[in-house]
Amino acid sequence: MRRALPDLIRRWRVYALVRERDAELASLGVTQIVGDLDRRSSLRRLAGLAHAVVQSSPPPDHGNDDPRTRHLIAVLRRGSLPRRLVYISTSGVYGDCAGARVAETRPARPVTARARRRVAAESQWRRYGATSRCCVSILRAPGIYAADRLPLDRVRKGLPVLHAAEDSWTNHIHAEDLARACVAALARGRANRAYNASDDSDLRMGDWFDKLADAFHLTRPPRVSRGEAPKFLSPAMLSFMNESRRLDNERLKRELRFRFRYPTVDAGIAAAKGNPCSG
Repeated sequence: MRRALPDLIRRWRVYALVRERDAELASLGVTQIVGDLDRRSSLRRLAGLAHAVVQSSPPPDHGNDDPRTRHLIAVLRRGSLPRRLVYISTSGVYGDCAGARVAETRPARPVTARARRRVAAESQWRRYGATSRCCVSILRAPGIYAADRLPLDRVRKGLPVLHAAEDSWTNHIHAEDLARACVAALARGRANRAYNASDDSDLRMGDWFDKLADAFHLTRPPRVSRGEAPKFLSPAMLSFMNESRRLDNERLKRELRFRFRYPTVDAGIAAAKGNPCSG
């Protein structure tokens, strides 16, 4: 969410919940509140504090629930309620869609515990929005990238990708565009509404890594069959490869009037090539 701060600071007085004070946030004029979403008692100062809230924190890395969201909702209910709230979720809530085009009306069918925790968080926020006057909007983000968060080490290691005939469709959004989408959702998001926060790219996972290799003059990753993949790849990477979908972002563009700064990964990669952080 740091990328959203310039836009947010121009419009609001910004508070940030932090585990430890951060000198960079202080230099930007952000008021920091020390607390921990895992400890509900540490969140008391948040009650009645904000007119608008953005939650970008993930659930814990275990279980099928999200107690962090439950703790935040409990403390928000203790004071005057925020008017707007944006929750950054994940497109993983849809599960495997066999390469189908996916709109926000598609039911959530998560297949991993990580995605089930996100569905639990979404459900909590939807109930909160339905029982309060707070306008809750949910951004379902896919793979987030930027100049300083490209998987170039993976390419350098020569880890394989799937043969084109077996490869999965994948989705991306530049971190700057996700930050801008948060600001747009705060301004124009509809109540209890989900938005696919994905760019206009239409490509398979192997093509994504090939584009990165070509742009940064690296060797393209080798291709293997789906049956061979478990010999080389971690369970986490395999779980991403086992989910194939193409996100429809028309609602984002129509309702939030959103225009991408990086409409495709080609635009994002081209910008990253001139950024020293992507070396």
